[in-house]
Amino acid sequence: MQIGGQAVIEGVMMRAPGSVATAVRRMNGEIVVRQHPFRSINERFKLSKIAIVRGAVGLIDMLCLGIKTLNWSAEVAMHDAEFEEAKKKGNGMAEAPKKKSQTTFILVITLIVALAIGIGIFFVAPLFLTSYLFDFDKTAVSFNLVAGGLRIAFLLAYLGAISWMKEIRRVFQYHGAEHKAVFSFELNDVLATETVRARSRFHPRCGTSFLLIVMFVAILSFSVLDAILMDILGELTLPIRLATHLPFIPIVGGIAYEIIKFSAKHSATWWGRIVVAPGLWLQRVTTKEPDESQIEVAIVALKCALGKEDPDRYLYKPLQSTTPIPVAEVQ
Repeated sequence: MQIGGQAVIEGVMMRAPGSVATAVRRMNGEIVVRQHPFRSINERFKLSKIAIVRGAVGLIDMLCLGIKTLNWSAEVAMHDAEFEEAKKKGNGMAEAPKKKSQTTFILVITLIVALAIGIGIFFVAPLFLTSYLFDFDKTAVSFNLVAGGLRIAFLLAYLGAISWMKEIRRVFQYHGAEHKAVFSFELNDVLATETVRARSRFHPRCGTSFLLIVMFVAILSFSVLDAILMDILGELTLPIRLATHLPFIPIVGGIAYEIIKFSAKHSATWWGRIVVAPGLWLQRVTTKEPDESQIEVAIVALKCALGKEDPDRYLYKPLQSTTPIPVAEVQ
């Protein structure tokens, strides 16, 4: 059984076969959980055995799930913050959580904006800079080595910059807690704070490792693509590269998925260690050692995703009310 996860604002999302659970620590110290059945697009359309396609589709699937989960954790945090602010003003009433239709609209806009910014910074900008600052347009390999180097530099600079932010550092701590909990499950440990804390925060199947492998795969893939196009067209301009590289991104993601999946299974071999090493090094930035309260949140999320704990124990209760409502209503 393969388990995956993601750090969110003051919490952790865990995905098990057929189920997703997100646990969040609130301002008053409570843990709240949202758990729901989940079947990926690959599972619904029987794509899980089609190499590369399953990775490309899964990437989009998990991006949507990740943003939706992150959005929910933000709503919980914002609602608590609004209540604290209202209490300071003397009325003790916070704004009600948004309706599902409002949240869905915000989610769609957030997803579109996030994709546009990510593609713009990590794919369009390196192509633009390489085209106008360097004279490599006529050499496929040199052009893509420079563009790929810029992508990796942008990624490292971005992660390094945000790691200094207090709020992001806490997310990185929850990221470490997620990895530790997954490792404990994979090693058949008792899911308790003491045993989970002893496990490594570096995991070979991490999304950080995936991003880095995508960058390296892009260099090779786009070099081959450009070489083929040059044979056909004779010369490649920036608009042609944009028109051919951008639609090719899902395929690059699919290839990277196959590499990281295969290398994770063979991480004990010498060549497997070489493949996963850059991603593990980068996790020194994107994961931080969690405290016991953060590890507890990760364990709760994992147990609820696995069906080993009842998520109804962790109902969402608005701070201005004593009447519990299901977390599923706060979406």
